[in-house]
Amino acid sequence: MATIRKTITFTEKQDKWIKSQIKAGEFTNDSEYLRDLVRRDQAKKAKFSALKAAITEGMDSGISDKSVPDIMKEVEERMRADGRL
Repeated sequence: MATIRKTITFTEKQDKWIKSQIKAGEFTNDSEYLRDLVRRDQAKKAKFSALKAAITEGMDSGISDKSVPDIMKEVEERMRADGRL
């Protein structure tokens, strides 16, 4: 994968934070730390987009004729089947 060099500016406080993460052994250099932040942000945005799509799908599906206990029972059954309960 090709890499692109960027020049960025931080405050002293931000720079000290980054250096503390490196010193703690979490990362080997500034670039590794920043790439990790970008990856986390990408994952967070993807998760948010999926949640937003699911909410839109639910809203667009209309009002259910099922009772709350029926819905809860279906959720519990799905969770058991997925091994989450």
